Amino acid sequence: MKIEVNNLNVEEVLFSGECFRARKESDGSITNILKDRVINIKQDGNILTIESSNYDNLKEVIYEYFDLNRDYNKINSILASKDENMKSMIDKCLNFKILNQDSFEMCISYIISQNNNVKRISNSVEQIALKYGKAVKFKDKVYHLFPTYEELKTVTSEEFKTFGVGFRDKYIVNYLNSYNDLKDIDKLSTEAALKELMKVKGIGLKVASCILLFGYKRLDVFPIDTWVKQYMVEHYNIKDSQKEIEKFAREKFGEYSGLVIQYMFHSQRNM
Repeated sequence: MKIEVNNLNVEEVLFSGECFRARKESDGSITNILKDRVINIKQDGNILTIESSNYDNLKEVIYEYFDLNRDYNKINSILASKDENMKSMIDKCLNFKILNQDSFEMCISYIISQNNNVKRISNSVEQIALKYGKAVKFKDKVYHLFPTYEELKTVTSEEFKTFGVGFRDKYIVNYLNSYNDLKDIDKLSTEAALKELMKVKGIGLKVASCILLFGYKRLDVFPIDTWVKQYMVEHYNIKDSQKEIEKFAREKFGEYSGLVIQYMFHSQRNM
């Protein structure tokens, strides 16, 4: 299947740190595993050539996954009008998008992400999928979808530890034990959703923010780490304070705070 797109660089987006299961093939294409299917994408300019293990509603799935239904031009105009520093940043991020991913997988993945690196996170996520996820055959290879709650709910912390998650094993189990209490997260305001997620031992503000940003399409969260604090001090003269940074981001960027922080990361990588 061929799909024409505008302002999208698939490789930049898939290897920006948002997702953990994309793999580059020898022919330059990229294979990724979504909630219910395996896809392979080869990009030539504005044309995506896509193969999949499941072609049902494939165009709609791709548009949703890469957030192509959102008007980024409008958002970028709003951000540029709010902050003169944003224009040069936006110019480096015109082909960047926030992925819309499965919320359950994002909860597990970002719990694993704490004090971790992308390679180790990806390895742990992949091992969990290989052990418990549904097998899917695609292009003469067998892949595994990320397991569902039902497939993981009885897994013990000791079993999770064998997948290289380290001290995060108990946090994953805590989340699974709280899963039914979190089913309505999507119906809550962002502030209330953050509070609910942070009731789970092992989910702090940054992890909860990442979960909402990449798993629930909430662009108004602002995950703060050491790098963000440093960036804010250098570029906005905001002191190294969680509360001050949150207040500044909320007042300055409002409902697009999460997108702004991704632009910050992305533009720095493209310098």
